[in-house]
Amino acid sequence: MTAAPVLGTEQFTEVHDRHFGAIYRYVAGRLGAQAAEDVAAETFLVAFDRRKTFDPSRGDLRAWLFGIATNLVSRHRRKEARHYRALSRLDPRETAEGHENRVVDAVSAARVGAALARLSAGERDVLLLVALGDLGYAEVAEALGISPGTVGSRLNRARKKLNPVLSQEASDE
Repeated sequence: MTAAPVLGTEQFTEVHDRHFGAIYRYVAGRLGAQAAEDVAAETFLVAFDRRKTFDPSRGDLRAWLFGIATNLVSRHRRKEARHYRALSRLDPRETAEGHENRVVDAVSAARVGAALARLSAGERDVLLLVALGDLGYAEVAEALGISPGTVGSRLNRARKKLNPVLSQEASDE
């Protein structure tokens, strides 16, 4: 068995440039824009430090990076849960300073935030990797170290829990 080729600094710069935007958007959707820059940067720092352990025969580089990002997001999970609880407590009247769109956005954010807070950590990880990371089932499975069947069942449960909220959003429009 031969060792996997190690990405050099120049190749890793290309990996960073190619994938940073997607990782940043995923993390921003999980933790907010303020934390996203730091966590996305930390994702690439961890990946660079662990680049010798990456084995392309075991999976895709993109999924590996999203797996690292998801693990870092897990460290911030308490902050994430507080973020969703705060969204669920938004009072639209506080943002109603003559701007109808801000009111609609606040109500929508509150409903979706409350619904996301009710998901299990596993359901939230799968849902947000698909929705924000734009990963397919196989990539999510790789990123989280679970089977594609588990991805499907977690996503199905998450959708069932979110459906009443999303249906309400659609009927309000």
